[in-house]
Amino acid sequence: MSNQIKYILKRVIYSLITIFVLIAITFSLMQLLPGNPFSGGKAIPEETLEALYVKYGLDKPVLVQFFIYLSKVVQGDLGVSVPDGRPVVDIIAQAFPVSLELGVRALLFAFIMGILLGIVSAVKRGTVWDSAAMFVALIGVSVPSFIIGSLVQYFLALKLYMATGTQVFAVMGWNSANAKILPAFALAFGSMATISRLMRTSMLDVLSQDYIKTAKAKGLSQKLIIWKHAVRNAIMPVVTVMGPLVAAVLTGAFVVENIFSIPGLGKYFVQCVQTNNYTVIAGTTIFYGSFLVFANLIVDLIYGLIDPRVKLTGGKE
Repeated sequence: MSNQIKYILKRVIYSLITIFVLIAITFSLMQLLPGNPFSGGKAIPEETLEALYVKYGLDKPVLVQFFIYLSKVVQGDLGVSVPDGRPVVDIIAQAFPVSLELGVRALLFAFIMGILLGIVSAVKRGTVWDSAAMFVALIGVSVPSFIIGSLVQYFLALKLYMATGTQVFAVMGWNSANAKILPAFALAFGSMATISRLMRTSMLDVLSQDYIKTAKAKGLSQKLIIWKHAVRNAIMPVVTVMGPLVAAVLTGAFVVENIFSIPGLGKYFVQCVQTNNYTVIAGTTIFYGSFLVFANLIVDLIYGLIDPRVKLTGGKE
């Protein structure tokens, strides 16, 4: 078996183990939550509660419940939403595409703008351009997404509409093109700042390398040196953090979706927490966790493919 296949199999096995631990921890935490998943915060008769526990198998020992739940999860069954009887998988299938679209828009914005800000800051080091780019990055890493979201709602949606009489950006919703810009911007701002800072540091390191000096000595234009030689190598550290950035964007979407009234999975998750809808909480947690684990797995494998210096055995030549 080749080293590449061994490496891929090892990473897949580690990912599956991580998902198993995630399921176990999620199940355990659900057992520790106060109240019960049937009341929605309201008192119900004891006889009715006992009948519901028997119906859903919650009268069995906890360990038995866990293995029953694990076997269902392996088969793609995340249970049903207790109040309305809807399968959790159906809820995810309906709401997640909206969250995914928001996340993809935010990641594209963060990646493109973060790379450009980092390049400009490094190439114009010590100038006003560098200071401006790093000031934006400082705001991004210091101010949470829900505050950014509230600010852009107020100034770019509400105030701009009052000043111009034209609805350039929608205040909330997800049913038009102008409604999808501000949420993506608010969600992407922190990740954009992280990428720009990392790209700046990496670009400064690359620009000081001997092969860049050699390219300059050969008379190559600055544009060619930057885009063909420097950016290609400087972008590698950014690729390595894309997995965690995916996690940051998707988990941050919970709050942003509520601020902008976006009918995504994050908004539904928050509502379920408020009503003690345990099965949906557990199901969405496992779904998001598994999604992020495999996102990190894909980033690891892509990193080995796009950088010829990196071997899939785990190190550099």
